[in-house]
Amino acid sequence: MTSKFRFVALKKEQFDSYMELSDEELAIHHAKWMIVDKEPGYPCRVSLEDAKIGERVLFIPYWHHDVQSAYRAMGTILVRERARNTQFEVNQVPTMLHHRFLSVKVYDSSNMMIAHDLAKGSELEVKLRSQFQNPNAAYIHLHYASPGCFCSAVYRA
Repeated sequence: MTSKFRFVALKKEQFDSYMELSDEELAIHHAKWMIVDKEPGYPCRVSLEDAKIGERVLFIPYWHHDVQSAYRAMGTILVRERARNTQFEVNQVPTMLHHRFLSVKVYDSSNMMIAHDLAKGSELEVKLRSQFQNPNAAYIHLHYASPGCFCSAVYRA
């Protein structure tokens, strides 16, 4: 069983319809614009990069695990206003994760959690490879351990 993996960031197009909305219209969707005031601290789920001070980021609820399972889940994410779609190489861990503490949630093909772990970003590659040694591991979701927000999906490569 291969332990190679690939990060899959969210697609910018999912959020295009929100980019031109007024503050009042965004509020209907429980979303709002925020101005980045510290770095790091505003991780974009499209670019998988930290936003820079002064940038606008969209703060919005998102069904990050929209599946038919008891683990179906929604949470808040951030999307940089000028984010670009990002594609990662096999076994490439995004730089913004190197200094973070993460929750690793492993799911099988029926969207049921079969394992979980915690990882320092600097140890993440080893943890992901280890989890994908399990032949029942279909995909992994990463969350920022302290706030609990969804970070990214990781799939077997």
